[in-house]
Amino acid sequence: MTPLTWLYAPGDRPDVVAKALAAGADVVIVDLEDAVAPHRKEYARRATAELLAEAHATPVHVRVNALDGPGAAADLTALAALPGLSGLRLPKVTSPRQVVDVAGTTGPVPLYALLETALAVEHAYPIAAAHPALRGVALGEADLRADLGAGDDRGLDWSRCRVIVAARAAGLAPTPQSVHPDVRDLEGLRESCARGRALGFLGRAAIHPRQLPVIERAYLPTAREIERAASIVEAAAVDAGAQALPDGGFVDAAVVKAARRTLALAQRR
Repeated sequence: MTPLTWLYAPGDRPDVVAKALAAGADVVIVDLEDAVAPHRKEYARRATAELLAEAHATPVHVRVNALDGPGAAADLTALAALPGLSGLRLPKVTSPRQVVDVAGTTGPVPLYALLETALAVEHAYPIAAAHPALRGVALGEADLRADLGAGDDRGLDWSRCRVIVAARAAGLAPTPQSVHPDVRDLEGLRESCARGRALGFLGRAAIHPRQLPVIERAYLPTAREIERAASIVEAAAVDAGAQALPDGGFVDAAVVKAARRTLALAQRR
């Protein structure tokens, strides 16, 4: 099943992590980086290792500490071989070499690179194509906004499109949106998800369980989209060549592929 919701939880709060695992997200991300104060890092690492000593029904990813600091090596050593780990999220990646180096120490664990600076966005495709262990890339928009000096959300749109294109060009999974930081602003979240979906994102990270149903509704296909996708696939079963639909839409192999993705996503309803 394609993930649509990725819920962050601080690694030094096992009680919050437990609640996140029961919240209904597709993936829970235990955060050892920004969500944990420096004096709590070691405790967060130990608590996360205890959590990952066994597998969970909900996949668990871990966002390790920044790769250019000492914490990341300790995180990777402590966690990479544990049976409950489903993925590692690498913050502040700026070059493909960083991905290759991590992959060399973590073996088959799926990796996800977070691009959080202008330099990272410029290197988006080389990073996305760096290693077979890398399964996805995403933006860290808070840091990127600060790096760019963007005072308006529209200032990030070019970077968003750049990363979406890089992921698809490298054959990775569709890119999820970065978090919406105001957990009370559910209408703003809904509007932001609609815009993100129009850009080509699929799904979104969250920082509170109340955001999950808004994100899922925003990214699930509508009844009209499902109906149209079904008609496209039905038409293609009759004639594999390019053709026009009764509503005037044009169908070719790429359109059929997209329609099948829509129907697969609709199975979540």
